[in-house]
Amino acid sequence: MFVGMDPLETHRAALTAVAFGMLGTLADAEDAVQETYVRWMRLPDADRADIRSPGAWLTRVTGRICLDVLGSARARRERYVGEWLPEPVPADSSVAHAALDPYERVERSEAVSTALLLVLETLTPAERVVFVLHDVFAVSFDEIAAVIGRSAAACRQLASSARRRVRDGRRRAAARERHDTLVAAFVAACATGELAAVVAALDPDAVLRSDGGGVVSAARRPVHGADAVARFLLGLARKNPTARLEPVVTGDGAGVAIRDGDALLGVVTVGVSGEADADARITDVWIMRNPAKLRLWA
Repeated sequence: MFVGMDPLETHRAALTAVAFGMLGTLADAEDAVQETYVRWMRLPDADRADIRSPGAWLTRVTGRICLDVLGSARARRERYVGEWLPEPVPADSSVAHAALDPYERVERSEAVSTALLLVLETLTPAERVVFVLHDVFAVSFDEIAAVIGRSAAACRQLASSARRRVRDGRRRAAARERHDTLVAAFVAACATGELAAVVAALDPDAVLRSDGGGVVSAARRPVHGADAVARFLLGLARKNPTARLEPVVTGDGAGVAIRDGDALLGVVTVGVSGEADADARITDVWIMRNPAKLRLWA
């Protein structure tokens, strides 16, 4: 039995990162990897011994499982209470590292950022599986064809379509240094408690989304416009006068953990974009309050 477990344990971090990119939450990713483990253990010993590359086999099976999960994901999103956001990931987590190493097809911020994961939510299940496997993890189209049950040529077309939709669905992200500078100024403005200072730190058309999962209080709908976003944030601060803002590094760059004593109230990630870095502004504020999506930060 333990011989059968070794390949899974060796590849667990990479498998979890693959599943996370497809599903957007660590819990769903871990469930997919666990199901992969179950299918590996159910193989007859002779069949398992004939698998030349356990890592490739495990990746293919994980991809198939995620494809099935994605098929029902939209229905589950419709039943979700309030806004659904992908899970924010610490930059030093195993999910982030596995998304970057050993493959360097995308930068860390691209692999696990909230901005990218939200765009991936707009893809079809097949497009998302192909994009994550090929463009993020450099899996060949021949291998992906076995995952989704289509030809390698069809997978290439899906990859091209996914790239186009990702490109069209994303604003131009600012360089990391510019991002982090603006986030620092934004946090400093929030600390003043002055409405004008917070508004000045935001793009006029900034949008705030908050995910409480129906478990904790959060904005049920997006908050639009710099003034409304600033008022929402300052109102949140007044409701939690003893809370402190703790700088953290997320898949999107600099972010903030909100803590009150030993309690973690939420993690804030920020999208910064503009036609040029000099013109970049904070366009998106994402607040994760759902405890189920904060395990990596606890």
